[in-house]
Amino acid sequence: MSKRVRLCRAEDIPDYCAQGFDPNRRGFDTLFVVRQGRYFYAYADVCPHYGDTSLPWKKDEYLDAAGENIVCAAHGALFNIRSGLCTSGPCKGESLRPISVIRESDDSLWVALEDLEQ
Repeated sequence: MSKRVRLCRAEDIPDYCAQGFDPNRRGFDTLFVVRQGRYFYAYADVCPHYGDTSLPWKKDEYLDAAGENIVCAAHGALFNIRSGLCTSGPCKGESLRPISVIRESDDSLWVALEDLEQ
């Protein structure tokens, strides 16, 4: 069985919002979770265009103003929330790296540590 890290409770992320997390305690967010209703989508907080650049312009600001796309503040690339695919911008056709979110019966959200090390 893999080691896991608890992120938060499901209700801690408002509907149609995103939140960044630092599960490895590096001092900065390395992944983020987007909530759309009862669905949660998690990705590594790294733009595929710049390689080591995080996406938000400030803490937890991963989505565009309408809350319909993930946006990279560095160059405005837009990513589909459900798939992580870049639909507009210099990395069009590339994708964010997905991270599996585990939702427990008590509504806590977890990620597997091996998903974070890639």
